[in-house]
Amino acid sequence: MKFSSKGIVYRLSSKQKLPITVDKAWEFLSSPKNLKTISPAYMSFDILSGADRHMFSGQIIQYVVTPVLGIKTNWVTEITHVVDKQYFVDEQRFGPYALWHHKHFIKEIDGGVEMEDIIDYKVPFGFLGRLVHPILVKPKLTEIFNYRTKKLIELFGEYKK
Repeated sequence: MKFSSKGIVYRLSSKQKLPITVDKAWEFLSSPKNLKTISPAYMSFDILSGADRHMFSGQIIQYVVTPVLGIKTNWVTEITHVVDKQYFVDEQRFGPYALWHHKHFIKEIDGGVEMEDIIDYKVPFGFLGRLVHPILVKPKLTEIFNYRTKKLIELFGEYKK
């Protein structure tokens, strides 16, 4: 996992290899219902609407999460781009970030797939948000993605090439 910053927009990038087929990876990742499975329990991830079918461009997904201090947060994302079995993009339309643009890539590799996430995000509250970022936001995102990595290994096995 890697963080970087260009001005006020931060970037989190992460890669993970799994010993599964592209078809199996896509089937799992393109179902919004599986977001809860790969999110820590304390987040109380609850999808309110939009999870009744696999990803498609224009899909709106509404959910409630509790990422920090037990504070419930409404979040609305739109799936803006989908290329079957290759990538999809979700963008926050309403929620805790000033900007959230999350690209999910899947590619076949020898013995499995490589999944890559690239998230460009901006924290709210200007200077104050930037002060809080290294203390609260960055560690929380690291924790969530570390959980996801472990959960995917638990579900699909460890890549051993």
